[in-house]
Amino acid sequence: MRHRLRAFATALVLTLGAPATLLSAAPAAQADVRTAAQADVEICEQYGSTTVQDRYVVQNNRWGTSATQCVGVTGTGFTLTRADGSVPTNGAPKSYPSIFNGCHYTNCSPGTRLPKQISTIGSAPTSISYGYVDNAVYNASFDIWLDPQPRTDGVNRTEIMIWFNRVGPIQPIGSRNGSATVGGRTWEVWTGNNGGNDVISFVAPTAIPSWSFDVMDFVDQTVSRGMAAPNWYMTSIQAGFEPWQGGAGLSVNSFSSTISDDGGSGEEPPGEPAGSCQVGYTANVWQGGFTTEVTVKNSGTTPVDGWNLGFTLPAGQAVTSAWNTTLTSSGGAVTARDVGFNSRIQAGGTQSFGFQGTYTGTFAEPDRFTLNGVACTVTP
Repeated sequence: MRHRLRAFATALVLTLGAPATLLSAAPAAQADVRTAAQADVEICEQYGSTTVQDRYVVQNNRWGTSATQCVGVTGTGFTLTRADGSVPTNGAPKSYPSIFNGCHYTNCSPGTRLPKQISTIGSAPTSISYGYVDNAVYNASFDIWLDPQPRTDGVNRTEIMIWFNRVGPIQPIGSRNGSATVGGRTWEVWTGNNGGNDVISFVAPTAIPSWSFDVMDFVDQTVSRGMAAPNWYMTSIQAGFEPWQGGAGLSVNSFSSTISDDGGSGEEPPGEPAGSCQVGYTANVWQGGFTTEVTVKNSGTTPVDGWNLGFTLPAGQAVTSAWNTTLTSSGGAVTARDVGFNSRIQAGGTQSFGFQGTYTGTFAEPDRFTLNGVACTVTP
């Protein structure tokens, strides 16, 4: 995450309810992803990121220390392969290496349906499997970000933190506010503000190694406590760790996140043909550069209101400019969003946008696209 104002936890030695110091991360350069193994990559760049499954973003997010940290990215998650240094346990953690669905500081996961208004979400099923270590001080934190606006950058208004595990003398920001039963489990509830956003934390009394649950259970609890509203937006769902001391060996073994409409329709699994959208991709290529016109057709029976098209550029390609879209790119993963005037695609209708880019080696075109998380057919 770039220059993120992180909602951090504080140590047990702090007075409950006392304000903590807010730290902010400096702006970062584009991700530096280095090959670590045949199918895996290792990220050591401070705010480096890459995509997995053409669906999620893994980020190193070393925002609170200058010590080296690296994550080894797998097909389903990541492992913290190096976690040098330590910071005092009465302050902010070193980092938040994580995997996410959604948008975070303009970095959007491919084909995500987020941001999405809370009142229009029927369910948000998710699953997570963590790997823990004993020789470190850290929490395993599952984060949900909410904001009054469909924000894709900057600090959100409210952060929900679900503490699956905590090791060492640390506690959430703010003060304890009783307990709650959410998702069939009992949690300590903590509330506070870090100077940049409100934070509500649900802390498990004992470590949870893996769990499948509905994110909306925690969102509803947050709304009921007045820390969000139904007309707000969910912007991202994240799973990772906040280490204070050490942390090498911590892992997210697997992660999944799906957003379903209030009527029950949700994202389809990656690679499953949907038949409800078609994409035409026409490129004009010259040595080292190209322009592309992309046409998206809604072949379904109902209009699409608000769209984002996800795809991955072949290796060696980079976007330099775009028109009729808000386009974000990270590690080759591209998300193109409507710009308001072209947000509706009528049933049987189309919308078009374009972009210019550079390439090295042999030019190739993307072969897979998702519209609001649903796989599209590519037309010649």
